[in-house]
Amino acid sequence: MSIEQRTVQVGDFTFEVRIGTPDDAPKPKGKKKVYLPTVLLLHGFPHNRDCFNDVVPKLLDAGLRTVVFNQRGYSAGARPKGVENYLIEHLVSDVIGVLDALDLPHVLLVGHDWGGLVAWHVAAKYPQRLTGLVAVSTGHPSAITDALKSGEDQRNKSSYIPMFIAEGSEEKLLARDAVLLRRTVPADAIAPLQEPGALTAALNWYRANFTGDIGAKLACGPIEVPTTMIWSDGDEALGRAQAEMSGRYVYSDFRFCELTGVDHWVPEKAPAAVASEVSLRSSPF
Repeated sequence: MSIEQRTVQVGDFTFEVRIGTPDDAPKPKGKKKVYLPTVLLLHGFPHNRDCFNDVVPKLLDAGLRTVVFNQRGYSAGARPKGVENYLIEHLVSDVIGVLDALDLPHVLLVGHDWGGLVAWHVAAKYPQRLTGLVAVSTGHPSAITDALKSGEDQRNKSSYIPMFIAEGSEEKLLARDAVLLRRTVPADAIAPLQEPGALTAALNWYRANFTGDIGAKLACGPIEVPTTMIWSDGDEALGRAQAEMSGRYVYSDFRFCELTGVDHWVPEKAPAAVASEVSLRSSPF
């Protein structure tokens, strides 16, 4: 397998992209392009593209090309100031911009955590660009809204959000060598967030989309591409209801996969399971 590090320009922003190609990938002949099934993986908070480091080799072994990139705020060249720059619509446009820049007409889209929210919106707005969707942990935005309204479980699991959107939360989270962050997130996610402006940019995803009329901001249409929902029963942030109810909003084949004994950090803790479900969803049979 080969891994290529690239930067991709989308408008005023430069994104850090990593492309993986399996060893047995067919070679183009002359100017004729060769189609290679491609998976685009979107990370969430607070991790960058490295959260898929153990998933990617398994997908490459399965004959799939992989694309991972540090999203807005996580790529140093795509870290605008201003909360309004992190509205979900901009995050979706970034994904399409990266696909266009890489000349990828369609991909199988995978998203974890915030990457999952972005992926649902991409699937709703640009179904023609996807062969399928695999959402990890994060259910359809409307299902999340339903779960918040219908029971205390999701409200309790989401109780951390006010701290994230509060003014000055960066200083609190990074104080004493980021002790508060280290209690809840993977250790290797800490260093990138200590870069100038990085944590503010990451928290701005919450500030832009989880204040005011949240339902309107996150409103997402139905999904008309084949979809897999992966949810783990040890998830501290996202409950069963929002995952299971996601099927209501998928007007295509829907598969619900529950992982037992796994916490929220599914790509890091269960990479083989994620790769297996992605490979299944990539198969036309």
